[in-house]
Amino acid sequence: MSFLSVLLIIGVVFLTGITIVLTRNLFFFRGLAQVPPVTGSHASIAVCIPARNEEKVIGRCLESALNQDYPNYMVYVLNDRSTDNTDEVVKSFRKKYPDKLTFIEGRGKPEGWLGKNWACQQLGEQALEEFILFIDADTWLEPDTLSKLTGAFAITGADFITVWPQQHLKTFSEKIVVPLVYYALLGLLPVQYLQRKPRWMPASIYNKYKHYFAAACGQFMAFRDHAYKSIGGHKQVSFEVVEDVNLARLIMKSGFKMRMYHGVNSVHCRMYEGAREMFNGFRKNFLAGFNDNILLFMLMGVLHFITFLLPAAVLIASFFTFIHWTVGIPALIGF
Repeated sequence: MSFLSVLLIIGVVFLTGITIVLTRNLFFFRGLAQVPPVTGSHASIAVCIPARNEEKVIGRCLESALNQDYPNYMVYVLNDRSTDNTDEVVKSFRKKYPDKLTFIEGRGKPEGWLGKNWACQQLGEQALEEFILFIDADTWLEPDTLSKLTGAFAITGADFITVWPQQHLKTFSEKIVVPLVYYALLGLLPVQYLQRKPRWMPASIYNKYKHYFAAACGQFMAFRDHAYKSIGGHKQVSFEVVEDVNLARLIMKSGFKMRMYHGVNSVHCRMYEGAREMFNGFRKNFLAGFNDNILLFMLMGVLHFITFLLPAAVLIASFFTFIHWTVGIPALIGF
Protein backbone atom coordinates (compact mmCIF):
# COMPACT_ATOMS: atom_id res chain seq x y z
CA MET A 1 0.00 0.00 0.00
CA SER A 2 1.42 3.36 -0.99
CA PHE A 3 2.06 6.32 1.28
CA LEU A 4 -0.69 8.24 -0.52
CA SER A 5 -3.15 5.44 0.24
CA VAL A 6 -2.25 5.59 3.93
CA LEU A 7 -2.84 9.34 4.00
CA LEU A 8 -6.23 8.97 2.36
CA ILE A 9 -7.25 6.25 4.80
CA ILE A 10 -6.24 8.49 7.70
CA GLY A 11 -8.48 11.18 6.22
CA VAL A 12 -11.41 8.75 5.91
CA VAL A 13 -10.99 7.66 9.55
CA PHE A 14 -10.90 11.29 10.71
CA LEU A 15 -13.96 12.14 8.63
CA THR A 16 -15.81 9.14 10.06
CA GLY A 17 -15.02 10.35 13.58
CA ILE A 18 -16.31 13.83 12.77
CA THR A 19 -19.52 12.34 11.37
CA ILE A 20 -20.10 10.26 14.50
CA VAL A 21 -19.54 13.23 16.84
CA LEU A 22 -21.77 15.49 14.73
CA THR A 23 -24.56 12.90 14.64
CA ARG A 24 -24.47 12.51 18.41
CA ASN A 25 -24.48 16.27 18.90
CA LEU A 26 -27.67 16.53 16.84
CA PHE A 27 -29.38 14.72 19.73
CA PHE A 28 -27.54 16.23 22.71
CA PHE A 29 -26.96 19.87 21.71
CA ARG A 30 -30.22 21.58 22.67
CA GLY A 31 -31.38 25.06 21.82
CA LEU A 32 -32.08 27.67 24.49
CA ALA A 33 -35.35 28.40 22.68
CA GLN A 34 -36.53 24.88 23.63
CA VAL A 35 -36.17 25.51 27.37
CA PRO A 36 -39.39 26.31 29.25
CA PRO A 37 -39.22 29.73 30.96
CA VAL A 38 -38.92 29.93 34.73
CA THR A 39 -42.10 30.26 36.77
CA GLY A 40 -42.58 31.62 40.27
CA SER A 41 -39.76 33.70 41.74
CA HIS A 42 -37.63 35.72 39.36
CA ALA A 43 -33.96 35.98 40.27
CA SER A 44 -32.20 39.22 39.34
CA ILE A 45 -30.00 39.31 36.21
CA ALA A 46 -27.27 41.75 35.21
CA VAL A 47 -26.86 42.01 31.44
CA CYS A 48 -23.31 43.27 30.94
CA ILE A 49 -22.17 44.72 27.60
CA PRO A 50 -18.58 45.88 26.97
CA ALA A 51 -18.50 48.36 24.10
CA ARG A 52 -15.55 49.82 22.21
CA ASN A 53 -16.29 51.64 18.94
CA GLU A 54 -19.63 49.87 18.46
CA GLU A 55 -21.80 52.76 17.25
CA LYS A 56 -23.03 50.75 14.23
CA VAL A 57 -24.36 47.76 16.17
CA ILE A 58 -24.95 48.59 19.81
CA GLY A 59 -28.34 50.18 19.17
CA ARG A 60 -29.81 46.86 18.03
CA CYS A 61 -28.19 45.11 20.99
CA LEU A 62 -29.61 47.55 23.52
CA GLU A 63 -33.06 47.62 21.93
CA SER A 64 -33.31 43.86 22.36
CA ALA A 65 -31.76 43.75 25.84
CA LEU A 66 -34.01 46.50 27.19
CA ASN A 67 -37.23 44.95 25.89
CA GLN A 68 -37.14 41.55 27.57
CA ASP A 69 -40.30 39.98 28.94
CA TYR A 70 -38.41 39.05 32.11
CA PRO A 71 -39.33 41.33 35.04
CA ASN A 72 -36.13 41.52 37.11
CA TYR A 73 -32.99 42.61 35.29
CA MET A 74 -30.63 45.54 34.76
CA VAL A 75 -28.50 46.34 31.72
CA TYR A 76 -24.94 47.60 32.27
CA VAL A 77 -22.93 49.10 29.39
CA LEU A 78 -19.26 49.97 29.75
CA ASN A 79 -17.82 52.41 27.25
CA ASP A 80 -14.30 51.09 26.77
CA ARG A 81 -12.72 54.42 25.73
CA SER A 82 -14.45 54.50 22.36
CA THR A 83 -13.32 57.01 19.75
CA ASP A 84 -16.59 56.97 17.79
CA ASN A 85 -20.14 57.87 18.89
CA THR A 86 -20.76 54.74 21.00
CA ASP A 87 -21.23 56.82 24.16
CA GLU A 88 -23.81 59.06 22.48
CA VAL A 89 -25.84 56.07 21.31
CA VAL A 90 -25.81 54.53 24.79
CA LYS A 91 -26.71 57.83 26.44
CA SER A 92 -29.74 58.18 24.16
CA PHE A 93 -30.97 54.80 25.44
CA ARG A 94 -30.15 55.86 28.99
CA LYS A 95 -32.58 58.76 28.66
CA LYS A 96 -35.28 56.42 27.36
CA TYR A 97 -34.70 53.67 29.96
CA PRO A 98 -33.33 55.44 33.07
CA ASP A 99 -34.43 52.67 35.45
CA LYS A 100 -33.08 49.78 33.36
CA LEU A 101 -29.78 50.99 31.94
CA THR A 102 -26.59 51.84 33.81
CA PHE A 103 -23.84 53.55 31.80
CA ILE A 104 -20.22 53.18 32.92
CA GLU A 105 -17.15 54.97 31.61
CA GLY A 106 -14.31 52.47 31.57
CA ARG A 107 -11.10 53.09 33.46
CA GLY A 108 -7.66 52.94 31.88
CA LYS A 109 -6.36 49.43 31.22
CA PRO A 110 -3.78 48.21 33.75
CA GLU A 111 -0.66 46.37 32.69
CA GLY A 112 -1.22 42.67 32.08
CA TRP A 113 -4.79 42.98 30.81
CA LEU A 114 -6.41 42.68 27.39
CA GLY A 115 -9.01 45.34 26.67
CA LYS A 116 -12.18 43.24 26.58
CA ASN A 117 -11.20 41.22 29.64
CA TRP A 118 -10.60 44.41 31.62
CA ALA A 119 -13.93 45.84 30.48
CA CYS A 120 -15.75 42.67 31.57
CA GLN A 121 -13.96 42.69 34.93
CA GLN A 122 -15.21 46.22 35.58
CA LEU A 123 -18.73 45.22 34.61
CA GLY A 124 -18.60 42.17 36.87
CA GLU A 125 -17.51 44.33 39.79
CA GLN A 126 -20.38 46.76 39.17
CA ALA A 127 -23.14 44.14 38.90
CA LEU A 128 -24.93 43.20 42.12
CA GLU A 129 -27.49 40.79 40.67
CA GLU A 130 -27.78 37.03 41.31
CA PHE A 131 -26.85 36.17 37.72
CA ILE A 132 -24.28 37.93 35.53
CA LEU A 133 -24.72 37.68 31.76
CA PHE A 134 -22.01 38.94 29.42
CA ILE A 135 -22.98 39.60 25.80
CA ASP A 136 -21.11 41.32 22.98
CA ALA A 137 -22.34 44.55 21.45
CA ASP A 138 -22.93 42.82 18.09
CA THR A 139 -25.30 40.31 19.74
CA TRP A 140 -29.06 40.70 20.03
CA LEU A 141 -31.72 38.74 21.91
CA GLU A 142 -35.26 37.55 21.41
CA PRO A 143 -37.73 39.05 23.93
CA ASP A 144 -37.94 35.81 25.95
CA THR A 145 -34.20 35.06 26.09
CA LEU A 146 -33.72 36.00 29.74
CA SER A 147 -36.79 34.00 30.72
CA LYS A 148 -35.39 30.99 28.87
CA LEU A 149 -31.98 31.51 30.45
CA THR A 150 -33.30 31.50 34.02
CA GLY A 151 -35.37 28.44 33.10
CA ALA A 152 -32.19 26.69 31.98
CA PHE A 153 -30.43 27.56 35.23
CA ALA A 154 -33.38 26.28 37.26
CA ILE A 155 -33.78 23.02 35.35
CA THR A 156 -30.10 22.07 35.15
CA GLY A 157 -28.77 23.55 38.38
CA ALA A 158 -25.87 24.93 36.34
CA ASP A 159 -23.50 27.58 37.63
CA PHE A 160 -22.42 28.70 34.16
CA ILE A 161 -24.33 28.66 30.87
CA THR A 162 -22.98 29.63 27.48
CA VAL A 163 -24.98 29.97 24.27
CA TRP A 164 -23.61 29.81 20.73
CA PRO A 165 -25.59 32.46 18.83
CA GLN A 166 -27.38 32.00 15.55
CA GLN A 167 -24.91 33.67 13.21
CA HIS A 168 -26.23 35.98 10.48
CA LEU A 169 -24.01 35.85 7.41
CA LYS A 170 -24.29 38.16 4.42
CA THR A 171 -21.06 38.34 2.43
CA PHE A 172 -19.46 35.42 0.60
CA SER A 173 -16.39 35.43 2.84
CA GLU A 174 -18.54 35.30 5.99
CA LYS A 175 -20.50 32.34 4.64
CA ILE A 176 -17.28 30.46 3.89
CA VAL A 177 -15.32 31.11 7.11
CA VAL A 178 -17.66 31.72 10.08
CA PRO A 179 -19.41 28.30 9.85
CA LEU A 180 -16.02 26.67 10.40
CA VAL A 181 -16.22 27.82 14.04
CA TYR A 182 -19.37 25.74 14.42
CA TYR A 183 -17.81 22.87 12.51
CA ALA A 184 -15.03 22.79 15.11
CA LEU A 185 -17.58 22.86 17.93
CA LEU A 186 -20.05 20.30 16.62
CA GLY A 187 -17.67 18.05 14.72
CA LEU A 188 -14.81 17.83 17.20
CA LEU A 189 -16.41 18.21 20.64
CA PRO A 190 -18.90 15.65 22.03
CA VAL A 191 -21.19 18.09 23.84
CA GLN A 192 -22.60 15.49 26.24
CA TYR A 193 -19.19 15.09 27.89
CA LEU A 194 -19.62 18.52 29.43
CA GLN A 195 -22.35 16.93 31.53
CA ARG A 196 -21.21 13.37 32.14
CA LYS A 197 -18.23 11.07 32.01
CA PRO A 198 -17.66 9.13 28.77
CA ARG A 199 -18.54 5.49 29.42
CA TRP A 200 -15.19 4.39 28.07
CA MET A 201 -13.15 6.67 30.34
CA PRO A 202 -12.24 5.82 33.96
CA ALA A 203 -13.75 8.24 36.48
CA SER A 204 -10.33 9.12 37.91
CA ILE A 205 -9.10 10.27 34.50
CA TYR A 206 -12.30 12.17 33.67
CA ASN A 207 -12.31 14.03 37.00
CA LYS A 208 -8.71 15.10 36.39
CA TYR A 209 -9.08 16.15 32.76
CA LYS A 210 -12.79 16.95 32.30
CA HIS A 211 -12.08 20.67 31.92
CA TYR A 212 -10.52 19.93 28.52
CA PHE A 213 -14.03 19.17 27.26
CA ALA A 214 -15.07 22.73 28.17
CA ALA A 215 -15.95 25.21 25.46
CA ALA A 216 -17.70 28.56 25.58
CA CYS A 217 -18.72 31.46 23.38
CA GLY A 218 -17.83 34.92 24.67
CA GLN A 219 -20.80 36.40 22.81
CA PHE A 220 -23.12 34.96 25.49
CA MET A 221 -21.84 33.76 28.88
CA ALA A 222 -23.98 33.67 32.03
CA PHE A 223 -22.74 32.94 35.57
CA ARG A 224 -24.26 32.59 38.96
CA ASP A 225 -22.76 35.52 40.81
CA HIS A 226 -21.14 33.38 43.50
CA ALA A 227 -19.52 31.09 40.90
CA TYR A 228 -18.13 34.03 38.92
CA LYS A 229 -16.63 35.62 42.02
CA SER A 230 -15.38 32.27 43.33
CA ILE A 231 -13.20 31.67 40.26
CA GLY A 232 -11.88 35.23 40.43
CA GLY A 233 -13.89 36.63 37.54
CA HIS A 234 -12.03 37.86 34.48
CA LYS A 235 -8.99 38.62 36.62
CA GLN A 236 -7.97 34.98 36.26
CA VAL A 237 -7.94 35.28 32.44
CA SER A 238 -6.71 38.87 32.26
CA PHE A 239 -4.28 38.30 29.36
CA GLU A 240 -6.01 35.35 27.65
CA VAL A 241 -7.11 35.88 24.05
CA VAL A 242 -9.67 33.04 24.24
CA GLU A 243 -10.90 34.09 27.66
CA ASP A 244 -14.26 32.40 27.15
CA VAL A 245 -12.81 28.88 26.89
CA ASN A 246 -10.46 29.52 29.81
CA LEU A 247 -13.33 30.75 31.99
CA ALA A 248 -15.29 27.60 31.15
CA ARG A 249 -12.29 25.47 32.11
CA LEU A 250 -11.93 27.35 35.39
CA ILE A 251 -15.59 26.70 36.15
CA MET A 252 -15.20 22.95 35.62
CA LYS A 253 -11.84 22.73 37.42
CA SER A 254 -13.39 24.50 40.41
CA GLY A 255 -16.15 21.91 40.68
CA PHE A 256 -18.95 24.05 39.27
CA LYS A 257 -21.45 22.78 36.73
CA MET A 258 -21.77 24.20 33.22
CA ARG A 259 -24.22 23.74 30.37
CA MET A 260 -24.07 24.77 26.72
CA TYR A 261 -26.90 25.57 24.28
CA HIS A 262 -27.26 26.79 20.72
CA GLY A 263 -29.00 30.09 20.14
CA VAL A 264 -31.23 29.44 17.12
CA ASN A 265 -34.38 31.56 17.58
CA SER A 266 -33.10 33.01 20.87
CA VAL A 267 -29.65 34.65 20.55
CA HIS A 268 -28.38 36.27 17.34
CA CYS A 269 -25.08 37.72 16.18
CA ARG A 270 -23.34 39.03 13.13
CA MET A 271 -19.77 38.45 14.13
CA TYR A 272 -17.96 40.28 11.33
CA GLU A 273 -18.94 42.41 8.37
CA GLY A 274 -16.78 41.32 5.46
CA ALA A 275 -13.37 39.80 4.85
CA ARG A 276 -11.18 42.53 6.42
CA GLU A 277 -12.98 42.52 9.78
CA MET A 278 -13.04 38.74 9.76
CA PHE A 279 -9.31 38.43 9.08
CA ASN A 280 -8.42 40.92 11.81
CA GLY A 281 -10.76 39.21 14.26
CA PHE A 282 -9.78 35.60 13.65
CA ARG A 283 -6.02 35.97 13.23
CA LYS A 284 -5.48 36.59 16.94
CA ASN A 285 -7.52 33.52 17.89
CA PHE A 286 -6.17 30.80 15.61
CA LEU A 287 -3.06 29.80 17.54
CA ALA A 288 -4.53 30.71 20.93
CA GLY A 289 -7.33 28.23 20.28
CA PHE A 290 -4.65 25.50 20.33
CA ASN A 291 -3.13 26.74 23.62
CA ASP A 292 -0.34 28.35 21.54
CA ASN A 293 0.91 24.87 20.68
CA ILE A 294 2.47 25.31 17.24
CA LEU A 295 3.01 21.58 16.74
CA LEU A 296 -0.65 20.78 17.43
CA PHE A 297 -1.73 23.68 15.22
CA MET A 298 0.36 22.40 12.31
CA LEU A 299 -0.76 18.80 12.87
CA MET A 300 -4.43 19.80 12.67
CA GLY A 301 -3.71 21.82 9.54
CA VAL A 302 -2.10 18.80 7.86
CA LEU A 303 -4.92 16.52 9.01
CA HIS A 304 -7.56 18.84 7.54
CA PHE A 305 -5.63 19.06 4.28
CA ILE A 306 -5.54 15.24 4.08
CA THR A 307 -9.24 14.97 4.91
CA PHE A 308 -10.82 17.75 2.87
CA LEU A 309 -8.48 18.70 0.03
CA LEU A 310 -6.36 15.67 -0.84
CA PRO A 311 -9.26 13.38 -1.93
CA ALA A 312 -10.50 16.00 -4.41
CA ALA A 313 -6.98 16.53 -5.76
CA VAL A 314 -6.48 12.78 -6.25
CA LEU A 315 -9.80 12.38 -8.05
CA ILE A 316 -9.01 15.27 -10.37
CA ALA A 317 -5.60 13.75 -11.09
CA SER A 318 -7.28 10.44 -11.89
CA PHE A 319 -8.73 11.99 -15.08
CA PHE A 320 -5.22 12.45 -16.42
CA THR A 321 -3.41 9.39 -15.14
CA PHE A 322 -4.05 5.87 -13.89
CA ILE A 323 -4.86 5.66 -10.15
CA HIS A 324 -4.56 2.26 -8.46
CA TRP A 325 -7.72 1.10 -6.66
CA THR A 326 -5.94 1.26 -3.26
CA VAL A 327 -5.69 5.00 -3.83
CA GLY A 328 -8.86 5.62 -5.81
CA ILE A 329 -11.32 3.96 -3.39
CA PRO A 330 -10.30 5.89 -0.21
CA ALA A 331 -10.12 9.08 -2.30
CA LEU A 332 -13.66 8.49 -3.54
CA ILE A 333 -14.94 7.72 -0.01
CA GLY A 334 -13.21 10.79 1.40
CA PHE A 335 -14.59 12.98 -1.36
